[in-house]
Amino acid sequence: MDAFNHLNNVVFYRYAESARIAYLQALGMFDGSMVTVLAQSSCQYLRPVVYPDTLLLGVRCQRLGRTSIVMEYSYYSMAQSLVVATAEAVVVRLDSAGKDKLPWSSAERARLLALEATVGHTPKV
Repeated sequence: MDAFNHLNNVVFYRYAESARIAYLQALGMFDGSMVTVLAQSSCQYLRPVVYPDTLLLGVRCQRLGRTSIVMEYSYYSMAQSLVVATAEAVVVRLDSAGKDKLPWSSAERARLLALEATVGHTPKV
């Protein structure tokens, strides 16, 4: 909580980071062969979140680029029974040295599209 007794904006970004890491881990993309960097992020705060509350955070791939992923997030408040924030992030894939952009392999793209298909979603490619 911040001085205004609601969830501080930085916490929304921390939650998105945790969701992003879990998403990429589910795809097996932390094997040491690459580095991902956050190139851009934004969050739209729709309603304040106050204690006590539980947030559910949904994450999905909005667009799968050649070397990037645009991810979108939805923050659902259990206390308010509605979405209280939405966010977006661009993640860029680099080689293991962190210097050059590295394209997603066919296998990685297939895993990502298969994961998204389990919830009936198809990212833009």
